[in-house]
Amino acid sequence: MITLASDFGSPYPAAMKGVLLQRTDARLVDVAHDFPRQDVRTAAFWLREVLPYFPPATHLVVVDPGVGTDRDAIVLRAGDHTFVGPDNGVLVPAATRLAGSENLECYTVDEAALEPVEPTAPVESIDGESPQRPPGGRSNTFHGRDVFAPAAAAVHEADPAALDSLEWLEPTAIDVDLTLPTPTLDGERAVGEVLVVDGFGNAITNVPGSYLEGRARIVANGDAIPVGDTFAAVPAGERLATVGSHGYVELDVNRGRGDDAFGLAPGDRVVLEPEGGEKAA
Repeated sequence: MITLASDFGSPYPAAMKGVLLQRTDARLVDVAHDFPRQDVRTAAFWLREVLPYFPPATHLVVVDPGVGTDRDAIVLRAGDHTFVGPDNGVLVPAATRLAGSENLECYTVDEAALEPVEPTAPVESIDGESPQRPPGGRSNTFHGRDVFAPAAAAVHEADPAALDSLEWLEPTAIDVDLTLPTPTLDGERAVGEVLVVDGFGNAITNVPGSYLEGRARIVANGDAIPVGDTFAAVPAGERLATVGSHGYVELDVNRGRGDDAFGLAPGDRVVLEPEGGEKAA
């Protein structure tokens, strides 16, 4: 299969799928196309949490604020998985979780050597003028369609163990790494930050969930709140701290938005300290 992930929303992913379907009969699976626009770190976090649940696949990822610049297009081989996308760090956390940093193989894509992307039907003229096709079939603003999709299709059709046999791939080193920040644990005090806020408004920190073990209540940025194993451990509308499915401490509201209630956004500092009391069920 080929998975697709981007910050494109709609309809741009459809054009990428069109290119893929011209060149491969792979099963296409959407991961997400609503990542925050141009937010490489948030996309990297979610890909790291989601992609390890997939069987071996080619992962096409386009969150690319540097599209059209001199940033490289790369292919990463991570064990039985292969990643195609921009060299801006977005691929690295997921690939590292799948195979370990020491086992990654990185290749630069020679964009000029890729087979150009063309529509399957002639482009109609408008008032006698035909829309200008970009040189070599590659635009400066849509590498998802014109570079990454054809590269992903070709990689999917190739032997994963012999990517260096593809003439348009050149072995290289990862130019841009991306390491998600780690918290500081000082005795019973944890200083971290919000990594992401999910669609429910849960403020997901980088503090490991083990911090909450045995604690009934904590103080989060000066506010005392209960610790619960589930959202329903507190009445609807009440705040709490819990451990999310990813294993990190979340600051949440039962049937509400934790980001609003705690006044938090991705990147904000979070200080957690213990407070006594019985743990919520």
